[in-house]
Amino acid sequence: MKIIKDSVHDHIEIDGVARDLLDTPAVQRLRGISQLGTVSLVYPSANHTRFEHSLGVYHLACEALEGFGVEGRQAERVRAAALLHDVGHGPFSHNLEDLTYRRTGRYHDDVHALLASGQVGDVLCDHDLDPNAVADLVAGEGRFGQVVSGELDVDRMDYLVRDAHHTGVPYGTIDHGRLVRELTFVDDELVLGEGNVQTAESLLVARALMNPTVYNHSVARISKAILRRASERLLESGAVDAATLQRMDDHDLIVTLRSHEATTEFSRRLDERDLYKRAVWAEIDDVPGGIIEADHDSIREFEREIADAAELDEAHVVLDVPDRPSMTESTSRVVVNGEIRRLGHQSPLVDALRAAQYSQWRLGVYSPADVRERVGRAAVDVLGLDIDGSLVSETRDGLYATLDQFLE
Repeated sequence: MKIIKDSVHDHIEIDGVARDLLDTPAVQRLRGISQLGTVSLVYPSANHTRFEHSLGVYHLACEALEGFGVEGRQAERVRAAALLHDVGHGPFSHNLEDLTYRRTGRYHDDVHALLASGQVGDVLCDHDLDPNAVADLVAGEGRFGQVVSGELDVDRMDYLVRDAHHTGVPYGTIDHGRLVRELTFVDDELVLGEGNVQTAESLLVARALMNPTVYNHSVARISKAILRRASERLLESGAVDAATLQRMDDHDLIVTLRSHEATTEFSRRLDERDLYKRAVWAEIDDVPGGIIEADHDSIREFEREIADAAELDEAHVVLDVPDRPSMTESTSRVVVNGEIRRLGHQSPLVDALRAAQYSQWRLGVYSPADVRERVGRAAVDVLGLDIDGSLVSETRDGLYATLDQFLE
């Protein structure tokens, strides 16, 4: 057995298959992948890694299994899946996942190929565990896959608390101990037991508060967009392929971006925190539906049109269109009066939090500070935005301004 001191869960005991998996290259690689990507440019202490998070998920999975009374090989499969659930992540975590998926057809939770060979596959087979069965659990399949990846998974319980701890914000605090204790199965569905509507609501509230404050902070979004654009240029130049990029860690990617002419300016901006500024910051009701639903190629074409209208190189324009607001946690299931009910149908908080998400949604157009006005004017025309109140004037007081005020 190995005991590791953790900043969130105190002492974590690692034993069995997890102990042997711990020092495999696939797991140790996670030390070089930041949990929150570029969020450290907003919160300097947010330097925790996927390795720490994986240990936390393993710890909570062990507690859940103890509560279920599950032992033996099934328990070992779940423990292995919990520790390995993030080994498919590329550099900077989710920041580049859509970019690499378009070229490989593989998201981070598709780890069948990774677990089937190499040291991880050897360790699993040595413990008489089928790598494909473990990979299925990572993907959320089957009864116990819900524990690793689902609406009430231990992954979510760890990252909310861990991200809040390392950023220093108080909003991600949840009673993960109670959440784990109250998990149960009803007809193979993972649910929270009777009397836990408020416990489930705490997950909703924590995520709803962490989204605008941490995960979708405007600076985090701008830096993520610059990183994504730089990495796309890297792939387009043929310097690396998407499969190779997926297996890099943060340090590998930074060095590669610095080393190629097509990406050096973007990498300099990230290194020096000389980020683009908001030329447009538009609410969802100001944006035509066709823009919101646009695919990647369409967004790139909009960027080129904006750049042409502003008489600038396309590298000076980044269009950032988030997905429509969603709340997967609202599908969590809770036992109420002996019946399984979805939280979205039971809790009056859900509609209020959905409204808050809707009001927080923003389309962003980013550019270097010295051309922000030109890019803002061009973007309004090209995208057909109803822009009143949506362009940002970064005044001394940090207030928003109307379009007329911005362009004075």
